[in-house]
Amino acid sequence: MTVKVVYCGICSFPPEYCEFGGAFKRCKEWLEKKEPELFQKLYSVEALEKATSSLSIEKQEEIERKIQKDQKKNEARAERELANKLSSKIYVKRIERNKRKHVIAISGLELCGIDMKKLAKVFASKFATGASVTKTADGKDEIVIQGDVGDEVETYIVDMLEEKGLDDVKVEQVAEKPKKKKPQV
Repeated sequence: MTVKVVYCGICSFPPEYCEFGGAFKRCKEWLEKKEPELFQKLYSVEALEKATSSLSIEKQEEIERKIQKDQKKNEARAERELANKLSSKIYVKRIERNKRKHVIAISGLELCGIDMKKLAKVFASKFATGASVTKTADGKDEIVIQGDVGDEVETYIVDMLEEKGLDDVKVEQVAEKPKKKKPQV
């Protein structure tokens, strides 16, 4: 005997546990569209009455208020995170090392949920150069690529963000001049 387990397309929990996730309202809408039989089994009037029949009316109302408060809180947090992602900028800096040597430093990708180490490996193989993940002075990760490949990196990142549905994230290319060394006396 095989059992078919359904997982939510929004929160990836089984539908019985969606109420404990961050997007319960969207999960219910998804379940109603994709699995109407299971939706009726879990959220029909009879099913809800059966589940709450042993509770007193005051307890039911208190639980209902608590659940609604938690759902609003979780949805607000999810929307803030999404707005944070969409309002972020990704900087592609071209840094001059010597007269004709350059490196490209990419920062701001961690807000988009991208694995920096994997992306550094992709850049290393794609451009046949060295690429690594380093920490900046303010403790954030950045990818440093050897060579002057700023334009190619920018187009690759824009394409990658479009695939993930983050079209509103801005990619900005910046040229950074080296600091002049003071002559030693």
